Amino acid sequence: MKTLTKAEEQIMHILWDLKEGVVKDVVEHFDKPRPAYTTVATVLKVLENKGFVSCRKIGNTNLFYPEVKKHEYARFQFGSLLQDYFNGSFPKMATFFAKENNLSIAELEEMLKITENELKKDENTD
Repeated sequence: MKTLTKAEEQIMHILWDLKEGVVKDVVEHFDKPRPAYTTVATVLKVLENKGFVSCRKIGNTNLFYPEVKKHEYARFQFGSLLQDYFNGSFPKMATFFAKENNLSIAELEEMLKITENELKKDENTD
């Protein structure tokens, strides 16, 4: 999977929320000042070329929809972050974020509890 630019990620987040949309729909979901219609159309074509979105013709209009799921891209990005900055060590990354955010022992324990519950849910769905 390829890494997206900031502009491409912004548009993907909008498409993930919309599920599908024409260029005008995407433009309208940006905060003001909104990017130009042609800029969004160009980025959507780039995303299509990268395989992140597809489109189908409805009359003269292209209806765009995501080909890559949000959680798949998040998993890819998280894996890259973990590898690039923490040598693939989740404990190193967790320690970094705990220190940077000045987490208390209670907050760390809560994080552990939430993680354990999520892992149990995953085990039950397999």
